[in-house]
Amino acid sequence: MAFGVEELRVLRRALALALHPSPASAEDVQDCLRLAESLDEAMREGARLRAFLVADLARYRAALPGTTVGYLALLEETLGTGYRPGPDDLAALRALRGNPVAAALLGRCQTLAEQDVRARLARATARTAAPAVPASRTRLTALPGGLSGALDGAGTDSGGESGPDPERKPEKKPAEKPAPPRPAPAPAPAPADPKPGRPIPTPGEVFPRRRPTPPPTSATPSPQLAAG
Repeated sequence: MAFGVEELRVLRRALALALHPSPASAEDVQDCLRLAESLDEAMREGARLRAFLVADLARYRAALPGTTVGYLALLEETLGTGYRPGPDDLAALRALRGNPVAAALLGRCQTLAEQDVRARLARATARTAAPAVPASRTRLTALPGGLSGALDGAGTDSGGESGPDPERKPEKKPAEKPAPPRPAPAPAPAPADPKPGRPIPTPGEVFPRRRPTPPPTSATPSPQLAAG
């Protein structure tokens, strides 16, 4: 990518503002915005050109060895756009190594492929590496006795000493008071006597007296008197 005179002037002004911040005029702002738009458009155009060349390169590679001259010329042009050769390109160049141009391109493509592999490995290592602890953070240490020991030491130590006293005996917890006995359940009330519907009969009514039998009358003679 090449810059013109006007683009270099705008780029120089933008770098000066970045290194020495100062109020920028409206004209400088507009120039920087136009330059940014031009760069974006150039990058999009470069990506479209590279995609076209890569597709054309695949067609030439598939037609080898009849397209050796066109393939080698197209491969060199495609490498100039930032293309990284793949395994298919390396295999094709090894098959054409008898050609001096192909031998030179093979050495160049092998170097680019090795650089690409190293870059991918470096990115993978950077992602998996454990983050370093900043220097401003202090290392955490365990408190003896845990949180309860730290709270007891803070409550009893008023002379500026930190931490619990190692010679201090642990305080005994007060014995729990026994629960008061539960009151015995009250006896259930006795059922009330049912009220009689009628008065209870007396013994005289239940067992009435028998009337005496009357003596025999005189009309009947006594058997003794009749015999005499």
